[in-house]
Amino acid sequence: MIRDQSSTPLAMGELFTHPREWTPLISGALIDFIRVHISAIGGLTPARKLAALCEAFGVRTAWHGPGDVSPVGHAANLHLDVSTPNFGVQEWYGFSDTIREVFPGCPELRDGYAYLNDKPGLGIDLDEKLVAKFPCTNKLPEWTLARTPDGTWARP
Repeated sequence: MIRDQSSTPLAMGELFTHPREWTPLISGALIDFIRVHISAIGGLTPARKLAALCEAFGVRTAWHGPGDVSPVGHAANLHLDVSTPNFGVQEWYGFSDTIREVFPGCPELRDGYAYLNDKPGLGIDLDEKLVAKFPCTNKLPEWTLARTPDGTWARP
């Protein structure tokens, strides 16, 4: 119904993790962009298969790339982007100077374009001495706090 009423391109799939969730939207021409989180659907191979399915139906990719995706995840997104004929747009989160130091080889954004480096693999490294200065905490991000219909706090 939304497709019939709107000329605005539609994107869907951020929370989708199974082909049964996105296949009807793609084959029914109900979306213009698929927005899945690559690690949530199983990695690069399932993402390539999904991109190929989307290409057959004229749906473009828009891999999920918010601030809680690591530089490794962003590099994986970009590698898929440059190897996918139906690339559409890439969600981008700018890395802090600290993140760039801890993860040498981060993709870079210049003049509105994201650039990969020419190192092997995904091109990202980890400075283990520097990362020791930033111990991991077990605090959940605030955005994960949701409420049930009765108002009770709940986390996914």
